[in-house]
Amino acid sequence: MTSSRLYPSLASRLGSVWYRHFRTYTKDLVSNGFPPFMEPLIFLAGMGLGMARYVPNFVGMSYLQFLATGLVMTSAMFTASFECTFGTFIRLEFDKIYDGMLAAPLSVADVVVGEAIWAGTKGAFFSFAVLVIISAFGIVNFFTALLTPIVGFLTGFLFAAIALLTTAYVKNINHFNFFFTGLLSPMFMFCGTIFPISNLPKSLQIVAEFLPLTHPVRLGRVAVMASGWEFTLLWSLLYMVGVASIILFFAVKKLEKRMVK
Repeated sequence: MTSSRLYPSLASRLGSVWYRHFRTYTKDLVSNGFPPFMEPLIFLAGMGLGMARYVPNFVGMSYLQFLATGLVMTSAMFTASFECTFGTFIRLEFDKIYDGMLAAPLSVADVVVGEAIWAGTKGAFFSFAVLVIISAFGIVNFFTALLTPIVGFLTGFLFAAIALLTTAYVKNINHFNFFFTGLLSPMFMFCGTIFPISNLPKSLQIVAEFLPLTHPVRLGRVAVMASGWEFTLLWSLLYMVGVASIILFFAVKKLEKRMVK
């Protein structure tokens, strides 16, 4: 009984990691929170409004609608990926933040899962920020839009797991350029963000179904527009949860070797 009272609960341990990052992030809330609202506005003004004059309507919506709804989840992808690559690497190798965390009653699993939960929270916030911006274009269904931050959280959690596993193998911070250029940028192009996957050759359509960004974009677009509900969305949801859980398991195992020396 005594030891169970002294050792914090799982929720407390994960919450402490989350709260540490929350406190650090909100110290510069204006500089950290302002870009998520401006970046989609700039992109939509440059691409959406400009290209919409030349691209005809497809898949039941205008090009501006298609592009805007695709950006909702790519913002969650990028913020979670940056947080758990550069951010995690700096905390691990330069600031030695995790040394202090592990000196407390926290395990490596607590720290890594807490990191992923925090990145998921940022994914929810960034997707909400994009949702606020695109609502000005009149393309948001407010009855289902409340689902968007939930999908944003799952997106952030998924890409946090991928980024953490990548970080576990990276020895030089500059090597993250391969991750962003070789994986995230191609997914932004080929996972249904700026044009439908159905426009790709059949072989690439199959490949796209196994890429992590395809499923958040699909779910996010349906949540924002409240149209296109179909049974295949369950596959996308199961993919996100299943892949995130499996990858995070291996990330914990690999990072444990680097955090505990």
